[in-house]
Amino acid sequence: MSEQSYEKYYVPASSPWPFVGAVALFLIAVGAGNFVVEATKGKDGYGGWILLTGILVLLIMLIGWFRDQIEESMTGMHSAQLGRSYRQGMSWFIFSEVMFFGAFFGALFYARMIAVPWLGGAGNNAMTNEVLWPGFEAIWPLVQTPGGTTTEAMGWYGLPLINTVILMISSVTAHFAHVGLEEGKRKQLTLMLGVTILLGVCFLILQVEEYVHAYREMGLMLTSGIYGNTFFMLTGFHGLHVTLGTLLLIIMFFRVIKGHFSKDNQFAFQAASWYWHFVDVVWVMLFIFVYIL
Repeated sequence: MSEQSYEKYYVPASSPWPFVGAVALFLIAVGAGNFVVEATKGKDGYGGWILLTGILVLLIMLIGWFRDQIEESMTGMHSAQLGRSYRQGMSWFIFSEVMFFGAFFGALFYARMIAVPWLGGAGNNAMTNEVLWPGFEAIWPLVQTPGGTTTEAMGWYGLPLINTVILMISSVTAHFAHVGLEEGKRKQLTLMLGVTILLGVCFLILQVEEYVHAYREMGLMLTSGIYGNTFFMLTGFHGLHVTLGTLLLIIMFFRVIKGHFSKDNQFAFQAASWYWHFVDVVWVMLFIFVYIL
């Protein structure tokens, strides 16, 4: 290979941030699990504090890692080959997120299509129905728990529908922000990216309002049986992803203001855009399978 055709591959120095990120994810997993168990049993514990600690450590990791990556990018250390590696890594990351949500959608499918009909006596399980839950009616949403507690199902209209429209519009504005970057239209890039961020914040505010309404007025909680569990797990984890996506877009916004990114050097912006479109698609599926069907 001639010297002219050789492309040097940049290998960054050893970094503590992968380890810090692993610790953060461990704390989030342990904290979230304990928080859900404690909330279900109506007990106070340390799950919520562990979860908050994990989120704080995750934010510290993101700030530190982004700072190092931005410095590497702006000092010309990156190459086309490294850019291809980044894109492959982001693609696999999004694929892992697809599998993550696929597990929760699979749990919802199992509960609706297998467990509930089975408890209702479908097939040859009539006797099992009488033994496990006499008088059980196989309907979905399942708004009654084995203990006799009754709740309400969250309808698709109102806040959920508004949030769906908000996210769909935000996907369009994110696209036009990317178009502005590709065509060198910095005003369009800044405006559309700012609108996307505002829409993401509006979505999160309305989701909090929806949760408050569910708890206070509908009696829909984590303790509300399989319906409450799947509802809050799916919408809650999606809300967490929207929060992370919004933070990524905010970082991209400040980088845009500083004059970062060009048509040939835009991976960070592109990755954030991919992630935002991903959470939008997940919400549309969630809106259909959790709220409507």
